[in-house]
Amino acid sequence: MTNPPPTNLLEDAAADAGFAAAERAFSIDTATLQQLLDAVSSASVGAAQTAAVASDRSGTAGAGHPEAVVYAHSVDDVVATLTFANEHRVPVVTRGSGSGLTGGAVAGAGEIVLDLSALNEIRDINPVDGTAYVEPGVITADLDRAAAAHGLFFAPDPGSVELSTVGGNIATNAGGLRGAKYGVTRDAVLALDVVLADGRRLHLGPGTVKGVVGYDLLSLFVGSEGTLGVVVGATVRLLPRPVAQATAAAFFDSVATAARASVALATARVRPSVVELVDGKTLGAIDDLRGTDLASRGGAFLLVQTDGFGALEEIEVVAEVLRRTALSVETSDDPATAAALSAARRDALPAIEARGWALIEDIAVPRSRLAEAFEGVAEISTRTGVEIYAFAHAGDGNVHPIILVPGAPGVAVTTVPPEAQAAADELFELALRLGGTLTGEHGIGLLKRGWVEREVGADARQLLREVKNLFDPNGILNPGKAI
Repeated sequence: MTNPPPTNLLEDAAADAGFAAAERAFSIDTATLQQLLDAVSSASVGAAQTAAVASDRSGTAGAGHPEAVVYAHSVDDVVATLTFANEHRVPVVTRGSGSGLTGGAVAGAGEIVLDLSALNEIRDINPVDGTAYVEPGVITADLDRAAAAHGLFFAPDPGSVELSTVGGNIATNAGGLRGAKYGVTRDAVLALDVVLADGRRLHLGPGTVKGVVGYDLLSLFVGSEGTLGVVVGATVRLLPRPVAQATAAAFFDSVATAARASVALATARVRPSVVELVDGKTLGAIDDLRGTDLASRGGAFLLVQTDGFGALEEIEVVAEVLRRTALSVETSDDPATAAALSAARRDALPAIEARGWALIEDIAVPRSRLAEAFEGVAEISTRTGVEIYAFAHAGDGNVHPIILVPGAPGVAVTTVPPEAQAAADELFELALRLGGTLTGEHGIGLLKRGWVEREVGADARQLLREVKNLFDPNGILNPGKAI
């Protein structure tokens, strides 16, 4: 494969015209650093504390540990940190819970980590407007639970919903299982309060469902991975909690057949809230973990859920479509039964991670080409000998190929084996060849940056750099990430 992701951020950044601030190694003396420590309410330079925020869930590590970690307890702490960093040309890596999977929160020597996890207050829930105003450190599931008390819910539901923060979801435009019907984080964000690189505060978006004044800077910040500014508050949309839910669970002879069945739902005049697909290899891993017999029931599993007043009627239509090619189909509107039927999808990643270190990839393709994507993943695995599992948010074409790196479960590898990296490169090439994208919801971060130009083109990438330079002329915000 050609154009693999770069292994040296400084070398890659040095080749990027206009990114002057990222062309050198950063350093900061003790006396200057003390100015920052005196300006914020809580910070640490301890080895244990800085080591704890040097990486994210991807396991990727920077060169050395960051110089300090600032624990923001107010917007003033964020302003003070960025004002200091901009004046002294010190990079800042903003962090929430560290649940990212592409190295977007990786920090190294000469950098400062700005930890927003203590900014975790739900300031307001307005049932009439269907909105909530939250700080960036609010855990996604906590917001959803708070909304439930008002008969509402927060639609974005990434797999890390009990760990990820709203700010992190905004940074990566996270999606989740409900994306098939309710979209991704960008669809739920109505306004943002941000702090720019030089410490200025900015309010973006009207906070209403409709609004077309000026350019859409609000959407520009969603998915920007901390490279344009720091989100310190968000007005997000809440939706009426569905009054009913129904579930269909189906097994198929092959993952390609299951993928085609999920695509058939697109023309069946139904709109499921969840359409999740699990391949046979993953079913085998779940069997090993849970003692089940899923793999004996078929070569792939498809979970479909409908919700709202017409949930039961919709699930019958879904079941009719699935029965055309499925080995078996089971439906239910009982919550306990639905939870049992959903177990295969819920257990997919834990089962894979129980076998070693998992590199969790995140490509997306037009759903009409979903079967080709799964077939391509299997072909890459067979040809290269690299163990690759796959499951998908089939309703929107978002495939998660999981590359298993041999090793102790839960222990991050220090170096990704070259054969695993080569397989990842082939997965990215597959996505682009099928008219898709490098990432559906995890972001580019550090690990996929070498492929950005392959997807967007040289002219568009240069424009992205110019936008970055406009908001962050000194290049202090998460340098070497995203673009």
